[in-house]
Amino acid sequence: MDVLLMDYLSFGAFQQLDCLALRRFPLSSLPPLKGSGIHNVVFLCSTELSKVLSRLRELLTVFSPGLISQLSDETESYSPQLLPHSTLVEQAKEVSLYLRSNKDIDVNQDWKLVLLFIQVDQLCACEQQQVLSDIKKVVEDVDEALQLMHTQESLDELMVQKHWYRDRDDFTVTLQDTPFIRDPPSVANGKPLSEFEELKRIDDLMVQMWTNLLQPTDDQHKTADNRNIITLPCPTEDQPFLRTEGNSPSYHHSEVSVLSQALPGTDMPCEDLGPSASTPTSVHELRPGDIKVVAAVGDSLTAGNGIASSPNNILDVLRQYRGLSWSIGGDENLTTVTTLPNILKHFNHNLTGYSVGVGKQDTPQAFLNQAVAGAKSKDVPSQVQALVARMKNDPRINFESDWKLITVFIGGNDACEHCRNSLLFSVENYIRNVQESLDFLHKEVPRALVNLVESIHISPLREMHIETSLKCPTWLVNILCPCVVLPKPNSEALLNLENINKGYQHALHEIVESGRYDTRSDFTVVIQPFFREIVVPRQPDGRPDRSFFSADCFHLSLKAQTLMARSLWNNMLEPVGNKTAKQVFNTSATLKCPTKTSPFIRTYNNSNYIYSGPSPTPGPITNWGSDFSCGNVSPSDIEPTSVHKLRPSDIQVVAALGDSITAGTGAKSNNLLELNQDYGGVSWSIGGDQSLDTVTTLPNILMKFNPFLKGVSKGQGSRQKGFNMAVPGAKISELPAQVQTLINAMKENKEVNFEKDWKLVTIFIGGNDLCSYCLDQNNLSPKNYSHNLQLSLDMLSKEIPRLLVNVVEIMQINWLKSVQRNTLGCSLLQRISCPCVINPTENSPEFEEIRQINYEYQTELNHLISGDRYDRKEDFAVVLQPFLHNSFIPQIGVGEPDPSFFSVDCFHISERAHAEMAIALWNNMLEPVGKKQTYNNFTYDRSKIHCPSEARPFIFTKINSLSSLPVSTIAPNTTTTITSPSTVPKSPSSTPVWVPVVVGIVSLLAGIAVSWIILGRFQRQKNKNSGNVAETKGTGF
Repeated sequence: MDVLLMDYLSFGAFQQLDCLALRRFPLSSLPPLKGSGIHNVVFLCSTELSKVLSRLRELLTVFSPGLISQLSDETESYSPQLLPHSTLVEQAKEVSLYLRSNKDIDVNQDWKLVLLFIQVDQLCACEQQQVLSDIKKVVEDVDEALQLMHTQESLDELMVQKHWYRDRDDFTVTLQDTPFIRDPPSVANGKPLSEFEELKRIDDLMVQMWTNLLQPTDDQHKTADNRNIITLPCPTEDQPFLRTEGNSPSYHHSEVSVLSQALPGTDMPCEDLGPSASTPTSVHELRPGDIKVVAAVGDSLTAGNGIASSPNNILDVLRQYRGLSWSIGGDENLTTVTTLPNILKHFNHNLTGYSVGVGKQDTPQAFLNQAVAGAKSKDVPSQVQALVARMKNDPRINFESDWKLITVFIGGNDACEHCRNSLLFSVENYIRNVQESLDFLHKEVPRALVNLVESIHISPLREMHIETSLKCPTWLVNILCPCVVLPKPNSEALLNLENINKGYQHALHEIVESGRYDTRSDFTVVIQPFFREIVVPRQPDGRPDRSFFSADCFHLSLKAQTLMARSLWNNMLEPVGNKTAKQVFNTSATLKCPTKTSPFIRTYNNSNYIYSGPSPTPGPITNWGSDFSCGNVSPSDIEPTSVHKLRPSDIQVVAALGDSITAGTGAKSNNLLELNQDYGGVSWSIGGDQSLDTVTTLPNILMKFNPFLKGVSKGQGSRQKGFNMAVPGAKISELPAQVQTLINAMKENKEVNFEKDWKLVTIFIGGNDLCSYCLDQNNLSPKNYSHNLQLSLDMLSKEIPRLLVNVVEIMQINWLKSVQRNTLGCSLLQRISCPCVINPTENSPEFEEIRQINYEYQTELNHLISGDRYDRKEDFAVVLQPFLHNSFIPQIGVGEPDPSFFSVDCFHISERAHAEMAIALWNNMLEPVGKKQTYNNFTYDRSKIHCPSEARPFIFTKINSLSSLPVSTIAPNTTTTITSPSTVPKSPSSTPVWVPVVVGIVSLLAGIAVSWIILGRFQRQKNKNSGNVAETKGTGF
């Protein structure tokens, strides 16, 4: 029996094939890969790999034409005997039964190759102990399955312990260290895979699986890939066998203790070790011997993950060796373990606060090491709060009198995740989180010096995963730190990584140089910059030295932590302005000592350093224009007849429907008297004032492609509103009337060629429905919202030829409660404008109901547009633009929204917000359906406007977002069905063709009649109430 063992991991959004293991053929008599070699291949695997394995089977049949496999030739699916969710042991029993019961198989004579996939994608392990227990269970299942076919902490150790199951000459298992990795393409290069690329990726995985079958496990190399040509390795004359541990043994790391392999401790060269003659009152006169308490916050590098893990024990990296941590560990002493506390113990034997042993931050042995594995900057405020609580409550610490040294080190995980959410992990958010933490320490902790260690220079980590001979588990680091490892060399993604890294470092300097933490004599923050630049340690042959890293090639080993502790100590004794800013991992680095002339830990004051002060305040922004950098602005060579081949330059007419947001109400208002003005010229979706250089709107962007665009709204009031049919205060029930007004206006406009001009209509409505929902729940229900929108879209589809409709998803409106200012407009008009959102208290049933209805509006909208109702005409399409789905309001303080995005009533939006919405809408239009950005990035940047790509220069619709266009599509006003290559033909309907036509006409007439009845009753009711309630048009969206 020959077993190929694979571990199929699905972790988060990533899917990997890990741990490929291959059984050994007889050491001396194993037949080469031809003719009568392997007769049977059995697959135990997830159906997600069926295509890869089908290709592998085809390849194996070249060498063994009589190959028998469980894979069906017709369906490429798995045998029904092997359930995808059964256990490995159950599957192993099925395999054994299959081999014995199949009449075509000689179970005693035929060679068998079994591919065993360890599927752990059902696991959800959130805690360390749960991870360990889950993986231990998987390993036990593997052992039991192999034992059954053969009749502990990791798979590698299991195979070694079991001697590779080679107690028989006709059975073995070989574990491969090289995983199969399906790199997330959006992280690697920012683009989704096309259908061709996806097929090529399947071929690549098959070739990698084949390569691992043939090549020694200790000499893997990547198969040559010349664009679309894949080189397939072949068995050689001198090595014709499938490789096993018997004929090509792999190297397995020694289990010798890391402590015995690591650098020895550090000698203490300093002679003057005493404290100050009397306890200092100034932080600028603080000697090392005066420090009585040490503390630290940060991530896994401070928590101590994997410091003492053996080189091949990846699971042990989950263990937190806090006693060995560079800045806070206190295990043993300086002669054996080099840490900052062990250095300080030579100056003060009564030092406290350091962590010892192993454990999490909430264990007693962690003490004042409150770092949390996986933490990002947003987690540090809670860490410092827990730290201060422990300080205040511990009897060993005199909180008011003891001098404290607190080390803050954070940012690596922010950089690792920034490409997934550039807004959440922006420089602004990073420094806001750090500032909140430092502000808390400054306010709460007396007598403290804070070491603020610069965010680590993280891009050199890539070298560990480029050099394949190091056998680093790159598949794992792709999960832990995708934004660092996955970008291609010289790519924009890699440049963004460098910029965000430098941005974090620069922002730390700015906050300290501002002087905000030097307002009293017993507290200061000092930047320690030794991590600003890292030189990767190398072996004599030039390859990176893996001994400085833990088993995962991501966390740092005791060897590296030793040098970090020395560098931090030396930075502390170097004057501000002249500190070492490069980390060279050199084992000969020695400790510096305080001198008679400079006996203190260096601060800006005792270094005679003058802060540069905060960065110069940029000049006032005079306009909200944008820069335009697109090169190809030409229209289609031939005027398109399909909306799915529409370029921006082909659009000749724009229009907009909606409420006061689109009308531009209050966009440029400076006082309440101007609030009722409609500034349509700066409206995000239809405004055309001035030019893009000074006013950012969708039409001003489009006029860079077509200067003769028609329908734009200009100025204020109704004189030059163009095709801006939006009405302040409008609800969805009034949208059909706006549509009819638009149709009439287009037909009557002599500048518009109604039949031939391509038109773009943007619809954004629903805010007023939500604001009034609690007052009229029946008429403002989500179903009615969807119904009225459908009526409107049906009218547009029927009446207007050559039309693309942008439907902008309604926002999450609950954030409106946080927009507050102490003014009459904000306190009064906001409540009048949106009572159902503003008046309920937080977490009240009424407020939760509004949030639920808001969500149902979004759901109904998605359901309406995601179907094929509006895909039946070649010259008409509706596209949902979701950039407002997850609204994010920029803040200028903790929980304080930036008022510059709102008008004087804290309800309508300002010109600045209009500009940001225009950019977000335009960028959404250039993103494929299914890949559109679903949040808004309200950060000022004149260069955020995207450009159409050369390969796909069209405005994206549902149809052209597919990897390949449909084979045939309908022409306008025909009834031909749209089909694509992958569509399964449907059986012809037994219903006569004329039936749906008649039913449709009757339904439409009935719908129109009912709508007019409802609208008539609503108008009479409105006229009746108009004498009782004074209304202004500025009180609604």
